[in-house]
Formats: sequence, C-alpha cells, structure tokens
Amino acid sequence: MKRCPICKIVVLLGGLGALNWLLVALFNINLVASVLGDMTMGAKIVYTIIGIAGALLIVTLVKPCPCGKT
Repeated sequence: MKRCPICKIVVLLGGLGALNWLLVALFNINLVASVLGDMTMGAKIVYTIIGIAGALLIVTLVKPCPCGKT
C-alpha cells in the first residue's frame, strides 16, 4: 500500500506517541518530559503535534487519504 508523505509522517508520529504511552504505562518513563521538561512550551508543542496526528489517524478509519494513494 503506497502512502503519501503526509500520511507517512502522521503514522510515524502516531506510532511514536503510542510508544511513549507504552513506556509510561510499563516503566513510568515519559520520554517527552525527560527530553523537553515537564510541560514546557516544547513539550506542549510535541504533545499537540502528536495529538493532531492521532486525530488524523482516527479520521483515516472512515475516510481515505485525500491524496488518493491509499
């Protein structure tokens, strides 16, 4: 299945967000907070971008990629 570059980025960000939550659940390690600080502006930006990617992933469950490659 071919994906456009935007779809690849969305999937990558969603996967990274999921892995971060896995680390939080299993080992109580939050990589974003460890690297950028606890709720600093940088961390908020990262959380926002990953949250938007997650929302776009949910949308792709019912609507295909707008580029038409998927």
